Amino acid sequence: GVMVEAKLRTTVIDTFLAGMRTTGYKATDIETTGLQFRKMFELIAFASLAAHKELYSEVHTDFTSHWEAAKLVKRLRIINPDFYPTPVVQVNSEVPGLKRDLLPRGPDYLTENDLIVAHGRCGSLMHASNPYGKGIDYGFFESAFPVWRSEIVNLLNVHQVHLPGDTGFYLVQMGSKDEGVSWTPFARRDRL
Repeated sequence: GVMVEAKLRTTVIDTFLAGMRTTGYKATDIETTGLQFRKMFELIAFASLAAHKELYSEVHTDFTSHWEAAKLVKRLRIINPDFYPTPVVQVNSEVPGLKRDLLPRGPDYLTENDLIVAHGRCGSLMHASNPYGKGIDYGFFESAFPVWRSEIVNLLNVHQVHLPGDTGFYLVQMGSKDEGVSWTPFARRDRL
């Protein structure tokens, strides 16, 4: 469900970036798009809660109040050092009987650190700026949004999810625009 919401928010981001939708005021267009990105960053972090809710709540009974990305990531890392999605690419396999191999994705995706920094940057769009301060750098966001969008898609398009105590993983595939999200469990061969 979290990944479906991520797809829907990507569609909203795309309509604003393409100029297909507007509020009529450039600043609020950027703020609206920034809110979608901030929620996307939170969805990526909170997605692991969907898989770890019981374990997380045993350690942190107040997990529903965690909204700051850096704190949430730190707490999740304690519970499951492998909580962050692992982006992969699928290539045709040369192994008989195996359709695809999963290879690590190159460095063109949203890293855990990128998520924390970008989430924090978007926070400035959620509040009125101090009239005596520096102000909001809307130009920064205009240039960052297409990069973030691409990095998020590259992270989530095909990724592995590793659960604590499980030697296997789940392969999550976002599918095309009109297709739903699918996931497939994989276990170690000696466990089959």
